[in-house]
Amino acid sequence: MEATETKVFIQNKDIPWEPTAPGMKRKIMAYDENLMLVKVEFETGGIGTLHQHHHSQITHVESGIFEVEINGEKKVLTTGDAFYIPTNVLHGAVCLEAGVLIDVFSPMREDFLK
Repeated sequence: MEATETKVFIQNKDIPWEPTAPGMKRKIMAYDENLMLVKVEFETGGIGTLHQHHHSQITHVESGIFEVEINGEKKVLTTGDAFYIPTNVLHGAVCLEAGVLIDVFSPMREDFLK
């Protein structure tokens, strides 16, 4: 999906899941060059390995329970919680109870489109 093809109305049923890692899959919901919304589903025990990137990120916990690590600090977050990750900060998550994270990135994650 090119940035110019981004739809104004996005329907979840029209977007396929893509596997990303054991116990995880994602849907790229919408994006332009400045912003991206991604839904990530985790099975219990799924691990978002520690990593960093130049994008700012805000994540909403749609469901489930996650142990989130940001810059060496860990916190257990659950449905309705959120977290912010500044640029180039090491972060990751472990899914303690199956759930979904909603990630927002700025600028968009070019690496997700390859």
